[in-house]
Amino acid sequence: MNASIARMFDANANRAREAYRVLEDYARFALASQPLASQIKADRHQLAEILKTLGLSDSFFYRDASGDVGIGIKAPDELRRRNLAEVVAAAGKRLAEALRVMEELAKTMRPEAARTLESMRYRGYTVEQRLLRAAGGQQHQQRLAAVRLCVLLTESLCRHPWRKTLDALLAGGVDCVQLREKCWADAALLDRARVVVAACRAAGVLAIVNDRADIAVLAGADGVHLGQGDLPCSEARKITGSDFIIGVSTATMAQGREAVLDGASYIGVGPMFPTTTKPELQVAGPAYAQAAVAEMPIACMAIGGITAENIGALTAAGVTAVAVCSAVLGAEDPQAACALIKSLMATTAPQTPQTITGIDKSINHSTTLTG
Repeated sequence: MNASIARMFDANANRAREAYRVLEDYARFALASQPLASQIKADRHQLAEILKTLGLSDSFFYRDASGDVGIGIKAPDELRRRNLAEVVAAAGKRLAEALRVMEELAKTMRPEAARTLESMRYRGYTVEQRLLRAAGGQQHQQRLAAVRLCVLLTESLCRHPWRKTLDALLAGGVDCVQLREKCWADAALLDRARVVVAACRAAGVLAIVNDRADIAVLAGADGVHLGQGDLPCSEARKITGSDFIIGVSTATMAQGREAVLDGASYIGVGPMFPTTTKPELQVAGPAYAQAAVAEMPIACMAIGGITAENIGALTAAGVTAVAVCSAVLGAEDPQAACALIKSLMATTAPQTPQTITGIDKSINHSTTLTG
């Protein structure tokens, strides 16, 4: 066996295995995604089979760490990672580079093995992308942890002039205002969004724009909220970037799990109760909220028909954040209505992101997670 090829295979196989382990552990422990972790593990084991096929299972005999001139060569930021997203990104790049080197080397020995390594490299790109999306959404949890009450601001539902209502919400202790005007022209919506954002920023309150990622970015909002029929979260990230909060409406656990892997910062769970704003939607109910809060690694915000009278069913289910509309906007005293709901939520414990089980059902490996 050519000693140089054996040494190169050994070094890059080690790099790939180490990178696979980092990605697998993130999928396993940060996301608790059994299917995604299983796929990564399956590829890690497939690499071992390729080495056997190429007769390189014993390539470590050619290892010469003391004589490796590259060991001391370090990039300036190589020993620094600011967050888990950077850990995942570095592992993904390391995996791709290692697989590409082995792919090229395999072409000198067995072309079919090179094709397999190429396929593994492309699968690695997809895995890296999905993990980075999820990591991007999780980075906003500290900002969202203090949110107890979000009010959806729609002028047509306001009992009082909209600006007076907004001031009342801010005085009543709202934590987040979501501007929801679905039928407005772009210019008018942008003007309104800028006013809402400025008022919220002055009060230290999050400002979210419903549906329109482009308007949200132009207005300087903190985030955008997307429905199931709106721009997908993964596509919206191309407009907003990673620092933007993105919420996604969900009515089932499958939708919630998909939102996490698409990079959502939080999910709206609902409708909790029948609602006049969207009477056509099937009620998901507090049982869905309880399951989502227990499983999702990102913030969950209950929505749909929520009032001061029925909020107890949600707090009992572990809900710590709610989004309301008519119950506050249509009140004679929006400030008092806002303060009442906020007080009912204030006694709940801060939401602690949990883990997800099986968040990617599009990957169907049954490999166990040991070994």
